[in-house]
Amino acid sequence: FQLQACGGGLVEPGGSLRLSCAASGFTFGDHAIGWFRQAPGKERETISCISTKGDTYYAESVKGRFTISRDNAKNTVYLQMSSLKPEDTANYYCASYTVVTMLLGTLRADFTSWGQGTLVTVSS
Repeated sequence: FQLQACGGGLVEPGGSLRLSCAASGFTFGDHAIGWFRQAPGKERETISCISTKGDTYYAESVKGRFTISRDNAKNTVYLQMSSLKPEDTANYYCASYTVVTMLLGTLRADFTSWGQGTLVTVSS
């Protein structure tokens, strides 16, 4: 059961990046997948999730700027990030989850498995 995020890099404010999450070792279409990020000294933040049916969820901090999608034929989930801000700088991880909730404006997911992250740096 492996999930590998990639696609991070250095981008200027206002720029775009697309992250990919490649999955292997399990029936990908049977699993909901999400993205969380963690910046140095900050708590982990769940930013986006996509269910097995394609239902999508976004944290308020990224809504309207990020788009999550999945291609079950390629065992891959994508996170298209636009209008990037310096505060988006973090390590980004993809993970499988069982339950997702939105409570008091905060997106939360019960992540069960994740791999190495990919670093996104937004700076001029």
